[in-house]
Amino acid sequence: MSDFPVTALRSVELAVPDLAAAERFYTAVWGLGVAARGPGRLWLHATGDDHHVLALEQGPAAIRSVTFRAAGEDALARVIGTATAEGAALVASPAPLEEPGGGFGATLSDPRGFVLRLVTGDARRAASAPARDRADRLAHVNLNCRDVDATARFFETGLGFRLADRSKLMAFERCNADHHAVVLAEAPLDGLNHVAFNMPTWESVMRGAGRLVDAGFPIAWGPGRHGPGDNVFAYFVDPFGIVVEYTAEVEVVADDHVPRGPDHWVWPPGRTDQWGIAPPKPEATKRAQLAIRFA
Repeated sequence: MSDFPVTALRSVELAVPDLAAAERFYTAVWGLGVAARGPGRLWLHATGDDHHVLALEQGPAAIRSVTFRAAGEDALARVIGTATAEGAALVASPAPLEEPGGGFGATLSDPRGFVLRLVTGDARRAASAPARDRADRLAHVNLNCRDVDATARFFETGLGFRLADRSKLMAFERCNADHHAVVLAEAPLDGLNHVAFNMPTWESVMRGAGRLVDAGFPIAWGPGRHGPGDNVFAYFVDPFGIVVEYTAEVEVVADDHVPRGPDHWVWPPGRTDQWGIAPPKPEATKRAQLAIRFA
């Protein structure tokens, strides 16, 4: 597998209007654990070895940043150079991070205002035993884009990602063997579409979905199996209108993977997933996928 300067999606930072309610939802219902606390802030881990996969801060519902893991300090510096050459602004220069998990990092704002953090040397936790209904890491973040192709060029030229597939409305970008770590979705505005959490198996998606339903959170879309990435999915809307996804079995690709275009990703009329069992996405879910902007 070729080297990537950015090697993984590590975490997403969200602002939520009720931090205590967010903790209850994302721990007791969604299935994460508390990694650290601070005044008005909370860091949550999955069962894998990332120190945290979700950071929450008190405030109006918004996405504050997306954090990627860089291959090292040299790679981080190279990415800053290529990203700024492609129009990104350096918001925070490379420096030791004084936050839970630590490490060495920097923050960029891309030409659309997406706040992207790069970190290397951050702390790892001792991974828990895989749980049959709990996420082990983040799978991907889906970002809304007014110009998908321009944003894709920035991720590829500026950050070193590679295009995995291009459907009619989305570009799927990868930074390791997973089919995608970032999905760029055509939309009338820039912002967050959803955050996807990786589950160990497709049955884990179903068991996790059952726990959400039992807690009073109906499935917002799914279950089903996507086309690009071949991953099983079930979507939900959290108490603050943020769309989150359980997913599993994302396609693993090699260096010889050839991206497929929109003509390849065509379903029979009325179908929204490979299996043909996912119902049409409800209008309320579509609205939620357009509601969260970068703070």
